[in-house]
Amino acid sequence: MLPADFYEWANEELHEFGRKCANEIDERAVHTDREGQPKLIRYDKMGNEVSKVWLNEGYKKTVEETYHAGIVGYVHKDIPKLGNKGNYVYSFAQGYLLSHAEPGFYCPVTLSMATAYLIDHYASETLKEKFLPHVLSTGDVELFEGATFLTERQGGSDVGANEVKAVKENDYYRITGEKYFASNSGACGVAMVLARLDGAPAGTKGLSLFLVPWEENRENGALRIRRLKDKLGVRAVPSAEVEFECAKGYLVGEENKGFFYMIEALNLSRVANAIASLGIMRRAYLEAKKYAKNRDAFGNKLTNYPMVQVTLAEMVAKQEIETNTVFEVVRIMDSVMGLEEKASKQEQVLFRLYVAIMKKETAEQAIHFAHESIEMHGGNGYIEDFVTPRLLRDAQVLTVWEGTANILGLEVLRLIGKYSADELFFKEMKTKLSAVQSDKNGWVQLVESEISKLKERVKDIRKLPNDLQTYHSKDLAKRMADIFESVIAIESSTKGDKRKKAISEVYLHSVWKKDEFELSPVMLEKFELVVG
Repeated sequence: MLPADFYEWANEELHEFGRKCANEIDERAVHTDREGQPKLIRYDKMGNEVSKVWLNEGYKKTVEETYHAGIVGYVHKDIPKLGNKGNYVYSFAQGYLLSHAEPGFYCPVTLSMATAYLIDHYASETLKEKFLPHVLSTGDVELFEGATFLTERQGGSDVGANEVKAVKENDYYRITGEKYFASNSGACGVAMVLARLDGAPAGTKGLSLFLVPWEENRENGALRIRRLKDKLGVRAVPSAEVEFECAKGYLVGEENKGFFYMIEALNLSRVANAIASLGIMRRAYLEAKKYAKNRDAFGNKLTNYPMVQVTLAEMVAKQEIETNTVFEVVRIMDSVMGLEEKASKQEQVLFRLYVAIMKKETAEQAIHFAHESIEMHGGNGYIEDFVTPRLLRDAQVLTVWEGTANILGLEVLRLIGKYSADELFFKEMKTKLSAVQSDKNGWVQLVESEISKLKERVKDIRKLPNDLQTYHSKDLAKRMADIFESVIAIESSTKGDKRKKAISEVYLHSVWKKDEFELSPVMLEKFELVVG
């Protein structure tokens, strides 16, 4: 995935960043979640409305260390030691490590990535020159974290119902209205805001994108934070209800194309959502494994019991194969997102399909893994002294942010109906399977059979009325995710060492032969090799 010199540099940097995540960043995350949550300072001591957000010093240190490591900046600008840009593979590897410790803070990072993308691709040269270096800061200039404000009270996922208005004034615009779930409020330097110009068409086709400088508007009283959301989890990120009163904003790109631009950034954010899910999954597994290895029950370590062995073996196999699959999606991002030679239309459609099915699958698995880790701990898993309750609380939002399962299922149906994404998907999966050199256990044949079954299922779904098609959309997305991951598992099995082969075997058995009776279950046979 990376050139040799880039890999050598990145490997060293990621080791150091991972060390911080496992130690001081994790310690700060505990404090932020429990005692150091963001607080709204509505008024100053003289009674003036200021709408500032207080962030604890440890959180601010994590912000500094993470952005200085280039998690956003090095996607778009040169790495000094290498003399060339980084890429999404490196950025998401950092995000994966960060999400082991602080998935809440990975939300603002994701928003900053989306902001950087939107400015870099669609803003005027004047706006780029003024704001982009700050969004890409690695310590060289003042950092402006980013934010993307879409959600309004009456709309939610129905962004076409948005009502925030924009009126032109000189070379800028005045933004008026309310954003109802605005994450990173008070911490961001710039916010990318969807608003509707006078006379613009109804629905998403009438939305334009504006860059709104935060501090300038706050100091001038042109925006205010009504309140911070009291959230179940990801308490590190300040999410707010924000009111704009003639706030100054700058048009980004063309009028009425804001939703189109945001959808591109949304795909980036959905991948980041999947990365956060993988980080939580891995942390949940590691906590469950550590506890089981040290916990005595009924005269034995927990890891001596077959039920526990099966749970841990299936967790690690699922997590590693799912990680490989998501990073396969990340691998093609640089071309799809315009960092390299532009991808073909077919590659762009496949990318959108992969993102939809993997965002849905990883988010649901993050919750499942947190649940399994709590159960492995027993009563201790429910106690806030352990990390497991926070993992569950933080995981829960990942099924909501960047599109619920219903929204993602509809996305799959749209891609099938408009671009025949199913045909592209089946062709790509079969191409990958045809390249497999050795298949002693018959997995290629089994998965090809499942592809054929799913093709028939899609044909049947296409014949249904639209409302009944939506009924099947989530199941369709799940089946596609299982096939995609299985193909990646088979590829890994033929290329990897003994442990990778064992991981693939456990994964494939858990998906396709879960209900078969086995005298010698694969999960138990491979336990020592895959869990260790």
